[in-house]
Amino acid sequence: MNETFIQVTNTRYRPNFHVTAPAGWINDPNGFVYFKGYYHIFYQYHPYSADWGPMHWGHARSQDLVHWESLPIALSPEKPISKNGIFSGSAIVKDDKLYLMYTGHHFGDSGHDDDFYEDQNIAISEDGINFEKYASNPVISVPPIDNTTNFRDPKVWQAGDTYYVILGGQTQDSKVGRVLLYSSKDLLNWHYEGAIAQARTLDTEGYMWECPDIFSLADHDVLLMSPQGIKPSHEKYLNLHQTGYMIGKLDVATAKFERNNFVEVDHGHDFYASQTTLAPDGRRIMFGWMAMWESEMPEKEDGWAGALTFPRELKLKDNHIYMEPVTELEKLRIKQTENKVSFSSNLTEKLLLENVDSHEIQLQLNADEDFTLKFMAADDVVLALQFEHTENKVTISRSDRSDKRIGYVNQSAVIKLQLLIDRSSVEIFINDGETVFTERYYSEMHPDVLLDRVNFADVQATTYDLEKNAVKY
Repeated sequence: MNETFIQVTNTRYRPNFHVTAPAGWINDPNGFVYFKGYYHIFYQYHPYSADWGPMHWGHARSQDLVHWESLPIALSPEKPISKNGIFSGSAIVKDDKLYLMYTGHHFGDSGHDDDFYEDQNIAISEDGINFEKYASNPVISVPPIDNTTNFRDPKVWQAGDTYYVILGGQTQDSKVGRVLLYSSKDLLNWHYEGAIAQARTLDTEGYMWECPDIFSLADHDVLLMSPQGIKPSHEKYLNLHQTGYMIGKLDVATAKFERNNFVEVDHGHDFYASQTTLAPDGRRIMFGWMAMWESEMPEKEDGWAGALTFPRELKLKDNHIYMEPVTELEKLRIKQTENKVSFSSNLTEKLLLENVDSHEIQLQLNADEDFTLKFMAADDVVLALQFEHTENKVTISRSDRSDKRIGYVNQSAVIKLQLLIDRSSVEIFINDGETVFTERYYSEMHPDVLLDRVNFADVQATTYDLEKNAVKY
């Protein structure tokens, strides 16, 4: 295999303020943590091509969640790289050191994709940049006997004097997804506690639960994960794989999570494999992978593929997770670029913003009328958001996709939208993050954003220019 780092050859689709790799392929965010004055985010990384390959951990850090610097690769697979990979995991601070817990993925000699095993490992750093793998890895060598070889993505936390980790798993008998719980006093010696939850049926909750994460919001426990294999159901579960959450209560003593039904957390085409951390000020903040397996990624031609979402703060209200961009977004707004959009009295002016690249749009309008928000490049509708007021229904369509994505909002007098636009992506937050869509789109022209509606008297729109070099490579 070629072990020469790939280079970016064209920046036409490259984001300006979203984390991505210097070049090459990335997927899941990993190891999101605050350590010694910096937020650290790691990610699944293949530096040798723009396709998925033997996984490394790429690495970036930030003091404010919006200005990022790319750091050297944190973890690389054991030799031979063609048979080993560093799959997803998490991070925790102990004794003023940063511990990474990750899955080792190992292929057998047959060359078949299903000939593999997975184990859990530790790497340690004093400075948050240079990591040394624990000499006695793996710290969890085999899955429980009633689990298949799908056994990955540790998310670790501390409660009192005990460390806990959950892992994504799959039952041996019925082949459905589940989450496994382990405990430890030192992060190095682990005891299996049991399976805290599993899919009720294959079709409704999937055959494998990837990237599990558990945390508390508003006095409830939230299990966040990415099930694979949920069968599409009318307007729900339309992506190849999903990401969502269950509200409930975790009892570590009995290794049980009493929970309600699975709810998708993002309704767009391009969101998967989320991970959260607790900020020093108590906010629960999340990253996701801004892509989806088996999607077309035209940026591969340019030497890179994939990006992470903008970091989002999570809040729980009425058993529903709301997501909004972190307030640090304000630091990306270029001074004196606030633009209050006005509309002519004859209702012919419908342009919100032209030549969008790195921009934010805030829009508010009455919810008693349908409207369509269009990203237009010449005569091509690159992306459209349609609101149907009688159903409180939001539909996203794109020129490069035949399949639409659908979400709903609660009945309200007004609809508020916040759009974060970054070269080839848009994240759409509706009614304070009640419903969210994450989308990639591909246009070599910077599109214009237009609002199509009958009445404009009630429309309020504000736009901002955002920084174009917020990520340093």
